[in-house]
Amino acid sequence: MSPAALAEILVSALIVIGGSFALIGSWGLVRLPSLMERLHGPTKASTLGLGAILGASVLWFHLTQGVWTTHELLVSVFLFLTAPISANMIAKVHLHRLRQREPSEPPGPAGAPAAPPGGADWANHEAPHEGTPGDFVGD
Repeated sequence: MSPAALAEILVSALIVIGGSFALIGSWGLVRLPSLMERLHGPTKASTLGLGAILGASVLWFHLTQGVWTTHELLVSVFLFLTAPISANMIAKVHLHRLRQREPSEPPGPAGAPAAPPGGADWANHEAPHEGTPGDFVGD
């Protein structure tokens, strides 16, 4: 088997794997019922899918043209750094809104999340303190 054919097979496999992960991630985004469950589709599966597709692009240009491209690597690093952070922020806001008893969507089939151990809370925002204006929760 020639090196060009091997490169095509490897790149094709990465594209199919990446496309499969992206499809599964977008299906999860549409299909899962609650916000906390829908977060996993785009942040986990789609990130892996896009990473595989970008990796296929890097391999293709290196194996066929002998050129290392850094654009795809920079996009991958940016994606792998920002997706978990943005999902964490979205989850914290959702938990904060639940704690504030703001109108929200009903809990999904898994039910409401269990309380964490030790009397802590999942969100790092405290509930409003019923005191005089200017009082802080820690006072």
